[in-house]
Amino acid sequence: MAGRINDDDVKAVRDAVPIDAVVSEYLQLRNAGGGNLKGLCPFHDEKSPSFQVSPSKGLYHCFGCQAGGDTLDFIMKIDHLSFSEAVERLAGQAGITLRYEEGGYTAGTSGRGERIRLVEAHKAAAQFYVDQLESPEAEIGRKFLAERGFDQAAAAHFGVGYSPAGWDHLTRFLRGKGFSDKELILSGLAQDSRSGKPIDRFRGRLMWPIRDITGEVVGFGARKLREDDNGPKYLNTPETAIYKKGQVLYGIDLAKKEIAKTSRAVVVEGYTDVMACHLAGVTTAIATCGTAFGGDHIKILRRLLMDNATAEVIFTFDGDAAGQKAALRAFEDDQKFAAETSIAITPGGMDPCELRLAEGDGAVASLVDSRTPLFEFALRHIVARHNLENPAGRAAALDEAAPVVANIKNIAIQHESAVQLAGMLGIRDEQFVVKRVAQLARWARERAGGGGGGGRPQQGGPGRGGPGRGGPAYEAVPARGPAGPALNLRSPAHRTERELLKLALQRPELVSPAFDAYGVDEFTAPPYATVRQAIQDAGGAALGGEDYLARVRDAAPNDTVRALVTELAVEAIHAKSVDEVYAGVQLVQVRLRAVDRRVHEVQGTMARLGSHAPAEQLAAVQEELWVLQQYGQRLRNRGAEGL
Repeated sequence: MAGRINDDDVKAVRDAVPIDAVVSEYLQLRNAGGGNLKGLCPFHDEKSPSFQVSPSKGLYHCFGCQAGGDTLDFIMKIDHLSFSEAVERLAGQAGITLRYEEGGYTAGTSGRGERIRLVEAHKAAAQFYVDQLESPEAEIGRKFLAERGFDQAAAAHFGVGYSPAGWDHLTRFLRGKGFSDKELILSGLAQDSRSGKPIDRFRGRLMWPIRDITGEVVGFGARKLREDDNGPKYLNTPETAIYKKGQVLYGIDLAKKEIAKTSRAVVVEGYTDVMACHLAGVTTAIATCGTAFGGDHIKILRRLLMDNATAEVIFTFDGDAAGQKAALRAFEDDQKFAAETSIAITPGGMDPCELRLAEGDGAVASLVDSRTPLFEFALRHIVARHNLENPAGRAAALDEAAPVVANIKNIAIQHESAVQLAGMLGIRDEQFVVKRVAQLARWARERAGGGGGGGRPQQGGPGRGGPGRGGPAYEAVPARGPAGPALNLRSPAHRTERELLKLALQRPELVSPAFDAYGVDEFTAPPYATVRQAIQDAGGAALGGEDYLARVRDAAPNDTVRALVTELAVEAIHAKSVDEVYAGVQLVQVRLRAVDRRVHEVQGTMARLGSHAPAEQLAAVQEELWVLQQYGQRLRNRGAEGL
């Protein structure tokens, strides 16, 4: 096994790959002010962005779930990698050759993490399949693509390839690249045969590489081409360490930037539909991979759409019974989106690929533009099941349809839809339906907000801001601090101590060298005192340097304190102008409160000593009290100059 990765190489990797570039591969980031960026946290479900990235500091922090760290921490957490795997992943992207302490420059692959190896195997396999598409045997595959309107350029754009019909063509190829039989089995690219030797899982099929949101190939979708192939029409990679079919969307790597830019995603049903849409100009098209559209898919899209008011998700389904069933299943998840959801029904039972072939690119674009709100489609489907010729049928239809309308998030659309529902049902008294819907909506809100239901709880803890605030929720009292004791975030002392620590971490030049003379006991909140100690153990704020924050985080005694350091380093400083004047005010307030506390302590000592105390002892206490009072007065009169 290769040894520990050289520290200088780890630092080079951290410096070479900007954290905002890495994070933006997974979610949309927007300006949060103060040089920070914000987005929806990929580590917990939220509707308002509390996840912030500081490009200048190379750190991220979520003020909702408290996840935080540097670029490597982010990659480790989101892709479930070990530290060495994360370093190797980013080093590969940056073109940095890593050195291992126990063996000089790494040779071969003995030290590579399992996930990295599986990704590398898929990358090699994808290129192998692409190359095979040009072979004489792959004529049947090229014909399949041509019949569906896809030329060589289209196949190349999507990385479509061909798997030879033999038993072990890919297996032998990857062995030649240094991959072991165990790795080929774990990757899902090969499977055990009756003889016990690995054979290719995909044989004689057209191959679509399935990429994750970062563009890494993690699996394949394989389409049957020959009648003598007894397998399913589509065969996908099995569940592996890198491929979870419920967590990938085909085409997301190509569509993510346009989805974020236009706040629109188009969900289609197959690989060729995605290709047809993109070639027709609908470059926000994506598809699931052998499974229904579910909760994890929604989370991926929400992080790209950022749940803004204009965001929209459009589902395209065939007009047959199966397509209608799929549309209604999608509607069940509608409330998990903050985005509006719509449906576009393809004419004549054609899918987008068939529609493009029959009527051209314009027809595909028109299909998407002719969408209908998904709730309206669901309403019509519900109403159609009831006999509206008699009062009982209309009442039953209203009972089933009214809750659907009540769940519509937009109040204006909810009202219009209630009026529309009355018309569908043939109920002349529109206000009766409107009031019924409003009542149901009110009950739903009360259940969500009052009984511990869907309402958003107030977050506690240092810096746990409410939705969109990106800062501490000062109204949350008390809040548990990392070191255990409560932080009273209404306390002016705690608020000032927090500001001073943020300045010491983010703008050390503004508080140095004075800050380094402050004692740990001048910070009354134990968590803040622990952070102050970490800064001291890291060499102090005056030492600074490019790796200053990294040193402080390394000096933290545990992960909890390290998380607080990250939080304070990312959280916005609460000042319109962050300058020496503002820094001086924080320095003075923290010191002045410490002086005042000591004054009260000394006064208490004098009271206990009384007039019968030895003269020398009493004089020493009186002198200390006089010095403290004079120092306090100087701070009040001269501010930072009096420090």
